[in-house]
Amino acid sequence: MKILMVLEWEFPPDVRVENEMLALTEAGYEVHLACSTRKDKSLKETYGKVIIHRKKISAFVYKSSVGCLKFPFYFNFWRKFIFRLFENERFEAIHIHDLPLCAIGMEIKTRYGVPLVIDLHENWPALIRNAVHTRTFAGRLLSSNKQWIKYEQKMLMKADHIITIVEESRERIYSLGIDPEKICLISNTVNIQNIPTIAVDNKPDSFTVFYGGTINKHRGLQIVFKAIKKLADKNIYVNLWIAGDGSYKKELEELSYLLNIDPNITFFGHKPFNEMLKLLAVCDIAIIPHLRTENNDASSPNKLFQYMYLEKPVISSNCNSLKRIIKETGAGFVYQHDSPDDLASLIEKLVNDRGLFENTGKNGKRAVLQKYNWKNDKSRLINLYRLLAASNE
Repeated sequence: MKILMVLEWEFPPDVRVENEMLALTEAGYEVHLACSTRKDKSLKETYGKVIIHRKKISAFVYKSSVGCLKFPFYFNFWRKFIFRLFENERFEAIHIHDLPLCAIGMEIKTRYGVPLVIDLHENWPALIRNAVHTRTFAGRLLSSNKQWIKYEQKMLMKADHIITIVEESRERIYSLGIDPEKICLISNTVNIQNIPTIAVDNKPDSFTVFYGGTINKHRGLQIVFKAIKKLADKNIYVNLWIAGDGSYKKELEELSYLLNIDPNITFFGHKPFNEMLKLLAVCDIAIIPHLRTENNDASSPNKLFQYMYLEKPVISSNCNSLKRIIKETGAGFVYQHDSPDDLASLIEKLVNDRGLFENTGKNGKRAVLQKYNWKNDKSRLINLYRLLAASNE
């Protein structure tokens, strides 16, 4: 079976897309990826056994994505690109990553009679509703949340299969009236084979908390900063190491100086995966401070399972999916997402009594080895495509 995956943005990096493509090629499928680029990357190259097709996207077309349901520029760019690929390559299935380009996938399904798989990384209407750029006056004019809700339901109704990342997301999609037989759960779990053995050395003297990932307002690091300030006021000094980058970094740097906790905060910037793991390995505890939103309540961040596999106790905000997994596995502790007081109180207890988290790291790793690993999720993806291949025969 010859599969075309479609990804709006740059590749690499995207761990989820990479895992899925490599899993399918290992199972004997021919996989191509169509993606856009704003960089000086080759327009066609191989990535393992996957064939990557790229098309340069202008700044204007790229930015027009926010209004793609009202104006044609963005869809026209992708329509021309994907239809030309289909004419040249004659794929047997199309796999769309995330909601926006599902309309193009639906057009391909209709014209060529191939199955459409929609892979939802996010609750897109909820993500758009809370995004900074859509909460401005211009953003609200360009992007109607009601339109996105209707668009999502229409696309999902007509798709052959829908992939979701977590049980809470699956339940939400089912509540839209979607046939549960069409919904397949494939989480952002860790591929154990890709994680090297990490030697722990040069451990910091002070209690150190680790955060890895994107830096934006909805990730909630500002709550962590305020909690660290409250602890410092009680002469309890906690370090926070941040491996990542993003749009909210400047505001956080300013906040650290305003709170006079900048000596306790280290921004490492974006780090390659192995270097990020080395930083994580020497920290006492890892944190996922996401603010509760409808999208974050049904999230499956890679870092959760990375933390667990490296036997790091996890402190997490009380987003629904994160809370459920941590309580189920005994891998850590949960606090009220918007409460620096609650987080400071929790960290103070852990600093003063390390016995409280003595077994949480082992619990987390056990859960990854037994359940939350890519081997299990990969098998569900391959089974989905076996069903598609069998139905095409």
